[in-house]
Amino acid sequence: MPIAAAIGTKLAVGMVGASVVGGALSSRAQRKSANAAANAQIEASEMGVEEQRRQFDAVQKILKPYADAGLSGLSGQQNLLGINGAAAQQAAINNINNSSEMQTYLQQGENAILQNASATGGLRGGNTQAALAQFRPQLLNQLINQRYQNYAGLTSLGQNAAAGTGNAGMQTASNISNLYQQSGAAQAGAALAKGQASADMWNGVSGAIGQVAGMKMMGLF
Repeated sequence: MPIAAAIGTKLAVGMVGASVVGGALSSRAQRKSANAAANAQIEASEMGVEEQRRQFDAVQKILKPYADAGLSGLSGQQNLLGINGAAAQQAAINNINNSSEMQTYLQQGENAILQNASATGGLRGGNTQAALAQFRPQLLNQLINQRYQNYAGLTSLGQNAAAGTGNAGMQTASNISNLYQQSGAAQAGAALAKGQASADMWNGVSGAIGQVAGMKMMGLF
């Protein structure tokens, strides 16, 4: 083999070898970078998911007392309406009738009736006795209505708390879904980048081989 041809062959082999080594190193670096970028995105997404869950748990914990109060208010309303049975209704009414609030207002009201009757000279009249007889059931009915409205306020508070928890849950689910989509996109992007790096490496090798073949056809070695 002529010296020039031998030298040309060695140069050609060297070119192919350099292309293969360079392409492999470049491909490896690209794959490594793609993995690093994907792992960073996945880690950030996981941290975001955990933070979203932590925030939802905090919101749920804050709103729980209000939701519990709402359940208590709803139960009180149902008792007064008889929804939970006659026994529960009677127990709720008795609780109001025997309350210190009832006794205080009853005493004040009866004293006012008696003082008015005494001032007008009708202390022993039928009107006074009728007023005394009617005052207690009227007062009880008024306090029952007031208690029901108080329960309604608690029920409304619980409804708002439950709605707030539900909205927070839906927002958390949406945010977590978005984070997982970002994580999936990062993994897909890394896979594509690694595939492209491998393709570029083999394209480089093919190009080097083609260049050598062209040189040989031209009689350069």
